[in-house]
Amino acid sequence: MPKPMLRQPKTQQQTNTILSATQTQQQTQQTQQMDKMKLDRLLRKPRSKEYMQAMHKLDAGGHVHNQHKVNEIVDTIRSEFPEVEITGIMLGIVSICYLGKPYEVHTLDITGQIIEHYKGGQMLPGGLEKARSIAMRGGYDFIEVYVDCCRAISSNGSVSVISC
Repeated sequence: MPKPMLRQPKTQQQTNTILSATQTQQQTQQTQQMDKMKLDRLLRKPRSKEYMQAMHKLDAGGHVHNQHKVNEIVDTIRSEFPEVEITGIMLGIVSICYLGKPYEVHTLDITGQIIEHYKGGQMLPGGLEKARSIAMRGGYDFIEVYVDCCRAISSNGSVSVISC
């Protein structure tokens, strides 16, 4: 039996199904892009005075052993961004440590809710190492580390986005 040279035309229902699936996929991609733009815009807003004060408390050595104080700082971070589930996108915060030698930087790990002080040369965990050089260079109060970038926060609360 000879093979047909031309394809049979698709039925209207098949065509509509294919178009509908394609449109749904495009709409999902557009929504994700819009959500990413909204999130970026939200995270570029200057940080509040309360937020800045809470971040400055990270350098007080006693917070390492006081989980209640750590929880207060994490709650301040969450209240700064009420529209966002911050634990899914923020890895933590890195800042210069002013406790003195041998400490160089300190971190706040958002997921583990742990404040830790690190000595020079000691590796930072969980993707936070990428912010160490920015923090050590100075000019910023602290560095917020996200899964896709770092946001350097100045003393006036302004935000600079740095690709990492």
